[in-house]
Amino acid sequence: MGMMAKAFLSKLGHGGRSLLGGLADSSGLAALAKEAICNNPFFQQQRTFIQMRTKLTVVDNSGAKQVMCIQALKGQKKGARLGDIIVASVKEARPGGKVKKGDVVRAVVVRAAMSKGRCDGSEVKFDDNAVVILNKQGEPVGTRVFGPVPHELRKRKQLKILTMAEHLA
Repeated sequence: MGMMAKAFLSKLGHGGRSLLGGLADSSGLAALAKEAICNNPFFQQQRTFIQMRTKLTVVDNSGAKQVMCIQALKGQKKGARLGDIIVASVKEARPGGKVKKGDVVRAVVVRAAMSKGRCDGSEVKFDDNAVVILNKQGEPVGTRVFGPVPHELRKRKQLKILTMAEHLA
């Protein structure tokens, strides 16, 4: 919840009185206002494309923990979405891994917070932005993929990632 919403809710429920000056039942009005604010898209975090300087978590065992997007490849001008390939810089890495901090790598987006529509009318979106690191030939560097991976990667010819994934979404 945003700063404005918290301030509004604190004023609304402060001292058992409502903004209407005690004319209405404060508990019922507070619950109604809280529900209206939480469901309002203005107060929710905006989910956008993966673009330059977006930090993403790495969900394979290549040795990298976190990467920062440098450029989106083969995607739209706005940025990368689910299944797109990006160029990224490794910001955090585990010691002894195949990938070191500061390396510039290619990666495919396997989880994105921005929703993507499916053919059957449903939408898929995740809580975080996550990638799997690729080598120059386009094959995954790691040997395992953690967490759910959407089956939309099949259309993007990333079958090796789908076979390594522990859960398909």
